[in-house]
Amino acid sequence: METKVASNILPERKPKWLRVKLPTGKKYTELRTLVDKYKLNTICTSGSCPNMGECWGEGTATFMILGNVCTRSCGFCGVKTGRPETVDWDEPEKVARSIKLMQIKHAVLTSVDRDDLKDMGSIMWAETVKAVRRMNPETTLETLIPDFQGVEKHIDRIIDVAPEVVSHNIETVRRLTREVRIQAKYDRSLGVLKYLKAQGQRRTKSGIMLGLGEEREEVIQTLHDLRAHDVDVVTIGQYLQPSKKHLPVKQFINPDQFDEYKAIGLELGFRHVESSALVRSSYKAQKHIN
Repeated sequence: METKVASNILPERKPKWLRVKLPTGKKYTELRTLVDKYKLNTICTSGSCPNMGECWGEGTATFMILGNVCTRSCGFCGVKTGRPETVDWDEPEKVARSIKLMQIKHAVLTSVDRDDLKDMGSIMWAETVKAVRRMNPETTLETLIPDFQGVEKHIDRIIDVAPEVVSHNIETVRRLTREVRIQAKYDRSLGVLKYLKAQGQRRTKSGIMLGLGEEREEVIQTLHDLRAHDVDVVTIGQYLQPSKKHLPVKQFINPDQFDEYKAIGLELGFRHVESSALVRSSYKAQKHIN
């Protein structure tokens, strides 16, 4: 039987459900002023996240560590690829200070891949979590980590500092992984997620982008795979092309399809499923600690 691709007619323009209102509100304005004044580095601003106003209004923000140059060249990602800069060992304190200035209740930490480093950046990850804890004892944390090439001693450093949530994104279905995540492996990502839970991490999380040419059955299989590896939370959103050099959008997924994936995910037993076109990894992240 032939398998149909969900929403496989690509509109000339973005559909109405992808149009975003400019962020507003007192809390957003206050935080934007602080970010600009102190040159605070948030993914929310540098990545032009469509949910920035909503998240900031709820006291959530995302910070990237280990520089802004990645050693990998994923076809979907807007982060620059190349030779990263020297590690800034003052960065943990800078991030912790930013969180304090912004009065963030729930912080999401992420990073570029640092395959150039012997520890793949895992020591800086642990030191950043410790610094945030020291300066912001009431702030809860999610760490959106790379795969660390599956090396357990590096993953252990994250587990040892006990963030409330550890997230690692599978990003796409098995068939498209080699094209979308050139230096990554589907099963290695599943293995990282499984290892986290097996070693006692209380809450694990992963994310999937849609619109890269995946088929409905493949998305459902990916949900099954994540749940079979004890993942608690999954986010599902629409892929948007960062530039003409990146992979093109193959489909704009209809809201009804996102709703179906959410229903399937909840039936499979995920604690939380965030599924809509504008969902990103850190969307409503503060909900996922419970």
